Amino acid sequence: MMNSSDGQTRDLVTSRPGAGWDFNLRRHVYHAIEAPHGPHYCVYNRRLMAVYFDDLDTQEGYWLLRTKAACLHTGEWPIEFVGPDATKLMDLLFVNNVGKVKVGRCGYGVACFDDGGLIVDGVFVRMEENRYWYAQADGDFVNWARAHAKGMDVQILDPEVNVSQIQGPASMEILAAAAKDGMPRPFGYFASAWVDFGGQKVLISRTGYTNELGWEFYTEPHHDAHALWAHLEKAGAPHGLRLYGLDSNNIRRIEAGILNANSDFDETTTPFDVGLGRFIDFDKPDFIGKAALLEAPREQRLHGLQCKGGTPRVNGKVMIDGAQAGRITAGEYSPFLQCGIGLALMDEAGTGPGSTVMVEDNDGQMHEATLVETPMYDPTSEIARGKRVDIPQRPG
Repeated sequence: MMNSSDGQTRDLVTSRPGAGWDFNLRRHVYHAIEAPHGPHYCVYNRRLMAVYFDDLDTQEGYWLLRTKAACLHTGEWPIEFVGPDATKLMDLLFVNNVGKVKVGRCGYGVACFDDGGLIVDGVFVRMEENRYWYAQADGDFVNWARAHAKGMDVQILDPEVNVSQIQGPASMEILAAAAKDGMPRPFGYFASAWVDFGGQKVLISRTGYTNELGWEFYTEPHHDAHALWAHLEKAGAPHGLRLYGLDSNNIRRIEAGILNANSDFDETTTPFDVGLGRFIDFDKPDFIGKAALLEAPREQRLHGLQCKGGTPRVNGKVMIDGAQAGRITAGEYSPFLQCGIGLALMDEAGTGPGSTVMVEDNDGQMHEATLVETPMYDPTSEIARGKRVDIPQRPG
């Protein structure tokens, strides 16, 4: 089976004049700002998200992220939960204990079906005691949430917000330069704050999809988006800030073991299968999927993958002793680790890090690879937490 990762069958969206059947797609508020760079888009949450730009090579984008600062206008979809029962509903929907997250802090929300299969994940911000924004990954979640809100005093709204992330070692210097009052204090990992960017009040969060130092900002309908971007671009110019695409980001998130909904996990996998079991709070009175997860196997089946001889092919086979033992859910070439990397979902839990396997690569051949722990480096996320400054040297 051919896949987008083999470089032959990829289907992306490119803007062109004329009417078309894009009535149910949303452009990012910064779509016009991306246009001069030659963007090509994937569809994510029925939103367009730039995968790459004609004027920036994928590996150059990766090094931009690792050594300077990069901005990705994401396809995440913030959903607002507001009302007296907002926390009650979210604690029912998510395996995490949402009620423990304080106002002004962020949390990681993982939702499951009744049988323990995963629906979606994402980051939420507790903006007020009974008001949240949940930036969901791609998935059919909002109507699931509305169905379970029956009888509760809560509204589930689309605030029409766009999420962008500025990530990389210079990201905090850019924030300090862009915010009227400088760096917000405190602004630790998974914090949120309201800042003044050029006279506009903007919500930011100390989060991202890279495991690099960074933050995200939320553009609301009342914002002057062009003025906001011009302000951030000016603050970022001395630090090399520029737009980059999801392809470059994908390399770093695989290195970090950050999962992608509906490819690394789906309704057939539980949080335990893919290494998210630590987020389950069984001390909560109830949540959807609790009974099934109490009985579910606790062993992990998703692991990192490193291959010296090639680049793992998405949906390619993982073989042991001539028999298929799993499949590849993500694959890229890491210019930092100087090898092919990926994520592999094994059929059985017995095969884990340190095991040698054969994997199907983009060249159509089988190559030897090793299952590894993730993150593949910086295992305690010290870079993202600001405890370690790590600006890697590019291999010669």
